[in-house]
Amino acid sequence: MQPVLFTIGKISIFSWGLMLAIAVVVAIIGISRLFDREGYERDMVLDLVMLCVIFGIIGARIAYVFTYDWAAFLSEPLMLFRLQDGGIRGMAWYGGLVGGLIPFIIYLRKKNLSFWKVADMFAPYLALGYALVRIGCFLNGCCYGNITESACGVVFPAVDAYHRHPTQLYSSALNILLFIILISFYPRRKFPGQIFLLYVIGYSVYRFIVEFFRSNEIFIGLLSIGQVYTLALLVLALLAYYWIKSRHQEGV
Repeated sequence: MQPVLFTIGKISIFSWGLMLAIAVVVAIIGISRLFDREGYERDMVLDLVMLCVIFGIIGARIAYVFTYDWAAFLSEPLMLFRLQDGGIRGMAWYGGLVGGLIPFIIYLRKKNLSFWKVADMFAPYLALGYALVRIGCFLNGCCYGNITESACGVVFPAVDAYHRHPTQLYSSALNILLFIILISFYPRRKFPGQIFLLYVIGYSVYRFIVEFFRSNEIFIGLLSIGQVYTLALLVLALLAYYWIKSRHQEGV
């Protein structure tokens, strides 16, 4: 693992932060091209991406703390945004999704733009950005998997000496595949919101499967808490998909 890639003087470059920065740059470039193709003002892309990243990180941190560190938060509320080893430790994706969507929706409503059409342009790069950030997780040595004897096993020295599933790399590979599918299907989309909802559905399916290999602390019955949230998200996305599709077919 390589949490710190290199140090220049007193400044350390952390792998997770660098991969997040790369993901942001890649997203801005890719989404800007789609904005140009669809006739939108590309100047809005930077605003939207930065709003989603900043509030997404805040939402992800809040969701993680409320789920896993509630007792610690009650005893010390300021721990919510405590920096450790150059970054914020402990974030939950579903909190990041909600946190990022709130300013995204508000911004688009102020601009009088369609949420679904713009979300469709963002969706492929959500998958690609997630794939890049998960590489940062692997280098950082967090979000690791269960102990395994398979050939895929990797030792995370900061955790223990056992071979574990590199679930970060599984996530990265599957999200790159999801990106390829979404960006290829984008020109053939049938209705506004289709690409975004396919992203949420694809993410939910992938995450539910990977959770079986990932190390988890909280279970509800046989399922991890992540799988429970993921199933709920999948149901909501499927209902929204068929509702919007039927409305489109009816010409509403």
